[in-house]
Amino acid sequence: MAPPTGFRPPAPGPSSRLVGLAALLRSHSGFADVVSSLEEGHGATIGGTWGSSSALAAASLASELGDERILVVVLPHGVDAERFVDDLALFTDLPVAHLPALESFAVGEDDVAEDPATAGRLLLVKRLTMPGGERPKIVVTSIQALLPPLADPREIEASTRRLEVGGKLDPQEFADWLGSRGWRAVDALEAPGTFARRGGIVDLFALDWDRPVRLELDGDEIESLRTFDIVSQRSVATLDAIDVTALSATPRPTPAEPPPAPAGKRGRAKGSAAPPPAPVPERRTQLADIVPAGSWWALVEPGELADEARRTFERLGADVGLTEPEDVFRRIYRFPSVTLAAVAPSSLEASANLSVESVERFTGVLDRVRDELETVGRDQEVWVVCPSEAEEARLSELLAASAPARTGRLHFARGHLSGGFRLVPEKLVLVSSAELFRREDVTARAPRQRLSRTIDTFLDLHEGDYVVHLSHGIGRYKGLRLLEKEGRTEEYLDLEFAEATRIYVPASAIELVQKYVGGGKLAPKLAKVGGKLWEKQKQAVREAIADMAADMIELQAKRESRPGIAFPPDTTWQRQFADAFAFDPTPDQRTAADAIRADMERARPMDRLLCGDVGFGKTEMAMRAAFKAVEAGHQVAVLVPTTVLCEQHRRSFAARFSEFPFTVRSLSRFCSPAEERETLEGLARGTVDVVIGTHRLAQSDIHFHNLGLLVVDEEQRFGVDVKERLKALRASIDVLTMTATPIPRTLHMSMLGIRDISSLTTPPSNRLAVETRVSRWDPAMIRHAIDRELARGGQVFFVHNRIHDIHLVLHRIQQLVPDASIGIGHGRLSETELEDVMIDFIQGRTQILLATTIIESGLDIPNANTIFVDEADHYGLADLHQLRGRVGRSHHRAYCYMLVDESARLTPTAARRLRAIQEFSSMGAGFSLAMRDLEIRGAGNLLGTQQSGHIATIGYELYCRLLEQAVRGMKRIPSSDPPQVTLDLPGDAFLPRDYVGDLRAKIDIYRRLSRATTDSHIEDLAAELADRFGPAPDAVGRLLARARLRVAAQASGVDSIGREAGMVVIRHHDLRRMKAIKETGRGAAGRLRLVDDRTAYLPLDPSVLANPESLIAALGVVLRREAKPSTTPRPKEPPSDKPVATPSPPPPPRQPLAARIKRSREGS
Repeated sequence: MAPPTGFRPPAPGPSSRLVGLAALLRSHSGFADVVSSLEEGHGATIGGTWGSSSALAAASLASELGDERILVVVLPHGVDAERFVDDLALFTDLPVAHLPALESFAVGEDDVAEDPATAGRLLLVKRLTMPGGERPKIVVTSIQALLPPLADPREIEASTRRLEVGGKLDPQEFADWLGSRGWRAVDALEAPGTFARRGGIVDLFALDWDRPVRLELDGDEIESLRTFDIVSQRSVATLDAIDVTALSATPRPTPAEPPPAPAGKRGRAKGSAAPPPAPVPERRTQLADIVPAGSWWALVEPGELADEARRTFERLGADVGLTEPEDVFRRIYRFPSVTLAAVAPSSLEASANLSVESVERFTGVLDRVRDELETVGRDQEVWVVCPSEAEEARLSELLAASAPARTGRLHFARGHLSGGFRLVPEKLVLVSSAELFRREDVTARAPRQRLSRTIDTFLDLHEGDYVVHLSHGIGRYKGLRLLEKEGRTEEYLDLEFAEATRIYVPASAIELVQKYVGGGKLAPKLAKVGGKLWEKQKQAVREAIADMAADMIELQAKRESRPGIAFPPDTTWQRQFADAFAFDPTPDQRTAADAIRADMERARPMDRLLCGDVGFGKTEMAMRAAFKAVEAGHQVAVLVPTTVLCEQHRRSFAARFSEFPFTVRSLSRFCSPAEERETLEGLARGTVDVVIGTHRLAQSDIHFHNLGLLVVDEEQRFGVDVKERLKALRASIDVLTMTATPIPRTLHMSMLGIRDISSLTTPPSNRLAVETRVSRWDPAMIRHAIDRELARGGQVFFVHNRIHDIHLVLHRIQQLVPDASIGIGHGRLSETELEDVMIDFIQGRTQILLATTIIESGLDIPNANTIFVDEADHYGLADLHQLRGRVGRSHHRAYCYMLVDESARLTPTAARRLRAIQEFSSMGAGFSLAMRDLEIRGAGNLLGTQQSGHIATIGYELYCRLLEQAVRGMKRIPSSDPPQVTLDLPGDAFLPRDYVGDLRAKIDIYRRLSRATTDSHIEDLAAELADRFGPAPDAVGRLLARARLRVAAQASGVDSIGREAGMVVIRHHDLRRMKAIKETGRGAAGRLRLVDDRTAYLPLDPSVLANPESLIAALGVVLRREAKPSTTPRPKEPPSDKPVATPSPPPPPRQPLAARIKRSREGS
């Protein structure tokens, strides 16, 4: 049967959409009357908008609007608006914009600049009011988004400056202008509304930008404009010009000024002065104030709109200054408006009732879906909307046997459809692939530039922190010092040891120093410089590590020798299963998936540890491994520590496996005796493919037909009996162990070759950091936070870990929010009661879940984005981090409140713990917390209690270095540590404070320079410095050149290079290589004089000796390396303030070089 007349099927390909459908609605009864009524300025009603047909109706209405007019669509909830935008993309090519609702409000502790909606709201106002921008034809929003006022266009106009390459700009005046509008000056950009100035470089991040911009000046002329990545700080793309709108969430009040020039005259000439301060707006701008005259408004389900507006205003209006709903609707009704509803209210206005019907509910079981499609689409065209090309290919194959496919009536379109529907006259059925298999259609939204950086423990070095010097032991860091020594200036780390001994370590040798992180409860003792205890401690740890590494290598060798299951290579189904993942996999996820796949295809038992912070994709990796196993005919067991997590995993696995003919079951307290019996029989017969269970799975009465893979979640939480059972299983089947306790990268790298580990460290791209606050019990704050979450349609966790008085907490919450629905969950409820509570919350029937830490692991509810942890001072750091991980699992801003009782006295340990959890709130903070948490749980779980004690003795980083050395030695792998080289050369070589002012950045650069092992590493760093900080001054160029020389010396086996008696002294640990340099060298190398077995000297022209760059170039030639001085243009270095400090003690006296030369001649 051919498609109905008037509908053109989309061409096949990635852009396949249903853009022709909107035109079909014009033939529906009354639709033309509705359009005529709106054109005349009156209202209208459209009924019968089932499923996503309301978006189809909106697309059709918008196509009737000519000239500058637009269509504004208002929905009851923010999530409805997001889905509506996705639906419109399927039905129209017209430009669509979304006005999002604020997720935080300008009250008390909220930071609107961090609100992800702020950028979208500001950008929409600019698109609607400023010349030159692309004006949308359809604006989609929610009633919650209309209640807060928008930025006034006049204020935007007055707060916008155009910057162009080649234009003039006074950097001080520009910084003052930004500061006067509430922008914060910072050392390194961290959020919108901040800027950083470093000499001729200005970094800035406006509220409506996706990426920050770097402005480079030559004097007062703009030399370049570049966007840059906030994590790497490297430039991404160049710009010719950009508009800077310096609005802040909290602008500073300014006196009233004359109104700005009309929009048509807003362009400013190059070099123009700053615009006048932004006026304080006299009125509250609403969307209805800025849309073009004559535009149409579409109100979706107006009864629900009014109820939601009233609820939101009653919850938050008094606190945050929302506009009264009556005023919002009054402004809307100044425009022609149309009501869209499934069941339209009776009206005297023009009305249309679309001939649309809802689509029957599908069971989600593949075999039944084929038959259900026949029932749904009998004698009709069926269009299945798929989110990706891979999903379309998979369903095309799976549904090929269905009746619509056999008769040519089954078609596919690419996009998102929130609700299927049937167009009756056209005999068309639209349904999404998510509806077919009863799973949620997840849209992977484009992320804003992530504002968090990877946290490195050493970069968090502060004065007073304990450090480990590789040669001297544990000391205390006292800061960076600029010292002058023998006529040259360098930067040194000032370290204090026992008996107030001070040692100054050159910043160029920063690799000798590590931040101390140990496992002890007490502060470490400072080492005595020159004593023997430190070397004894290192030797004892070295011996213990060697024993442990030998045991682990032996265990690995035994495992390698055992026969195991060699799973076949990936099939088409496996690739389709992976492609069905709703998000783009992170690089870490790809690497982990490849490693797991390679392990499973080898003929020996896999035993891989998968580490990753909460929400980083461990479950997805486990599901891919499980799919590989079941498609090869083997069964999979997933062992989890809690009943709630078991149910959560069952739902996740069932949803992902729903489109394939595999059976997923669970075993836990939630199962009835009959369900348990059926599952056990299915496992024994082989009819159950995947089983997810608690410790019940490890009991002796469980018999598998063909078990091939065991997935263990948080193994350390199981008892001894379960662990023994797991140990036996590991001998014959593949095992994948997952943990949210992060294994820091240094330990991970140290264990390469003795333990198979994969780490997921990259946050999902659409996740935002959880806003974390520590507070005493404050009723007003708690009420506001709950009201804010409920007002945006979200849900709230409230954790109280004592069952006997949990009802007292319930009473306190009910007093604060009496109209909220609250469920209570704890371990003393019966299985049925607890299941009912959890299911009600998961399905959104209750708004607040008051529970014990039964929710700690695995509960995944994207709609719950606020959590309170009562008496947070009673929890461990890792527990707090796990609890915080229950929220922030969607693209909405999430909040975590750590509550402390009003009268509680915090212990120092609890205070440090709460400071740490608040400080590290970024995605991936678990790695930082694992280091800050003095228990070092990750190392303890992997290595055992005894090794944790050794970590406390010598510090975590040194332990990892010794472990890596032990493993390499036993496996006969060359050491990865480059030899130390000492350079004693003329000229200042450091990072001036007026070039790199941020201490964190300075330490990072010094450390990366000291770790560089090739010229290309140094060249990359030189390019980064020029990009981030501008042209390098002489001292920086010399620092880079010395690093190149050090790399050349390390490759040539040179230990040190210095000067004495007008000559260069080279010390080498390999006389044969030194002779080879002399014999094969030409020019300066040919003049090399060998003094003894380890020493040579090189006479050079005095002019070369006096010029640091020439000296380095000459030495580079001698070492047969390309150690060139930096070619970066360097303006004259401005004078810097040099703090007065005691220089380090001079080295022990050596015999004069002339005497040694004379002695060597006499000996010959």
